[in-house]
Amino acid sequence: MFLPIVWQKSSHSSGCDAENCVELGLAPATVHLRESEAPATVLTFSPHRLACLIRAVKAGTHDGPWK
Repeated sequence: MFLPIVWQKSSHSSGCDAENCVELGLAPATVHLRESEAPATVLTFSPHRLACLIRAVKAGTHDGPWK
């Protein structure tokens, strides 16, 4: 049975307009991320892989020359 994903806006997006926010959706075995500006584009991760991505971003691993 297919259950629709319920999307939740990031708490860090609480001060922005509704069209420029990161949203999170949970499914039984996966976590989904999307930007509210482009809701058809969804990134899907296992909880473990999402945790790895968050740790890498916090550590600055994905910082580019624009920083």
